[in-house]
Amino acid sequence: MSTRNNFNSKMAAMATGDEHASSEVLRGLARHLNCLNEDNKATRKRALEAIKKETVDKGLSSSALQEVFSSLLKPLLKCLSDPMERCRETTIAVLTEFIRCVPKPEESLPYLMPCLAQRFGENEILEPAEELRLSAVEMLTLIVEVCGKNLAPYLSEVINILQRTIVDPFPDVKRESCKCTVNFAKCVPEHFHMQAECLIKPLMLTIAHQHTRVRVSVIEATGAVILHGSGKKVDDVLSHLAQRLFDDSPQVRKAVTAVVGDWLLHFRDRYSYFHKLIPLLLSTINDEIPEIRLLAVDLWKQVGAQWEKENEDDIKDKMDFLLTPPPHYPSEVERPGLGCRELVVRNLGKLVLAITHDVTDWLVPTRVKTSQLLSVLLLHAEDHCIQHLPALLATLYRACTDSERDVVNNCLAAAKLIGTFVPPPVFLKLLLDHVASPHSSSHPWAPLMVLAAVLGGCSRPLLKPHIQQVANALAQPDVCQGYQQVSRGNGCLCETLSCLLCYSSHGFTRCFCVSSEFLKLLETSSCSAEIILLSLCLIFAKPYSRSEFCFFCLFVVSFFFFYRQFMISSKPCSLNLC
Repeated sequence: MSTRNNFNSKMAAMATGDEHASSEVLRGLARHLNCLNEDNKATRKRALEAIKKETVDKGLSSSALQEVFSSLLKPLLKCLSDPMERCRETTIAVLTEFIRCVPKPEESLPYLMPCLAQRFGENEILEPAEELRLSAVEMLTLIVEVCGKNLAPYLSEVINILQRTIVDPFPDVKRESCKCTVNFAKCVPEHFHMQAECLIKPLMLTIAHQHTRVRVSVIEATGAVILHGSGKKVDDVLSHLAQRLFDDSPQVRKAVTAVVGDWLLHFRDRYSYFHKLIPLLLSTINDEIPEIRLLAVDLWKQVGAQWEKENEDDIKDKMDFLLTPPPHYPSEVERPGLGCRELVVRNLGKLVLAITHDVTDWLVPTRVKTSQLLSVLLLHAEDHCIQHLPALLATLYRACTDSERDVVNNCLAAAKLIGTFVPPPVFLKLLLDHVASPHSSSHPWAPLMVLAAVLGGCSRPLLKPHIQQVANALAQPDVCQGYQQVSRGNGCLCETLSCLLCYSSHGFTRCFCVSSEFLKLLETSSCSAEIILLSLCLIFAKPYSRSEFCFFCLFVVSFFFFYRQFMISSKPCSLNLC
């Protein structure tokens, strides 16, 4: 009991000492406070410097400093509108140090926040000096950090200030305002959402700023505003973020990746926006910078794992039976997790529509990135892409006519994945009809180009029973002659025939059976011999084992025997070499 009494006595003595110290300081500052009202600029400047020296620079105790701050606050706030820039600068510095050092800075908010809002939150910012505007926003950031939830009653004042300072002409003010926005959103999330959307317009006006660091800060602030907002402005933001995926700066693209990944993990209404957010994150998986690719892959794995956990009851059977990769899965890529695959499959219809739209965009970078994204989606969808196969093929036909070679190559790589995951009877039913009756009269060779790529991705055992069907379709006079009469038709036909010859090489009987169909091409046009010879050249340009090479040599000898007989008699020889 005596120990407690002693402690209380010491605390009372310290409080008395602090009160005495603060009284002494205030008595010493009385003359300087009077000088703040003088007309002479130098006098006011000396008075402010003296106040700073006798208070924040003097090392007073925190409780004494609190008393002094309470008494000096109103006179100091009046000095924020002093005509002399040096006086305003000193005032902001003194206020900042008081807020940083006093134990209860929230007690100053009823006077401080309205004054700051009037000075920096009106339609016209009254402070002309950009360095002082920066100091004022830095002070606001400090207020957010030290006052936290106590700022909730002043939500409107803070939002009004940030609306003006985010679009400030000075880049450093923009960056500091974005930092303050992020901190404020995290401090009062239960109140921030009520006015968060007011910040979207100034942020979008600044997101394309010429300074890289400003763009990064704006993207991070946008992420916080959407994450802690009501979710009504997501659509207004997505197009701007999508444009930043093409930014020349890796830091900007990395910021977009981090923000979108954060939304996919933590945004309350993320399930409603999966089909819009997934393409943004998956587009960065093919970024040229390894750091960004790794970040995108890591975030995507987290998103998939979280979705699995949240929907465990719905996918329980798939978790037990669909963990083994399908046969002939591409060995050079890692198979995505079940949650990632399910997310893509369940949104594939909307994603395919978006791909179809963007792959014909007038901007080349958009078409290139969209064509890259198509392969990523097919690796996730696997055989689930069958139900969207007509739309996918139509998209590939259009993309194969693109003047940009990267777009064509990316789409042909996607077509190979269709051959990997879709059974031959399914894709041949559509593709052979399209080859025979192309949709586009200006680019009739596009289906044949896609067919060659799809055949290149199909496994040999699955395709072998259907080689005769493809050969019969290509041997039709209308098909062969039609493709020879258009530009690029011969090249596509050569590539397709080389695939067929390649797949037929493992069996003598099938090899000669198919060769008889190729000889029918010689009956339709004299150019067909050149096509088949070019096809053979394509085959020999590929690496094969010794046994496979022997099969090809035997095929070539037999083919030229048939061809010689044809040139002599104008009729294919029916010699059976089997």
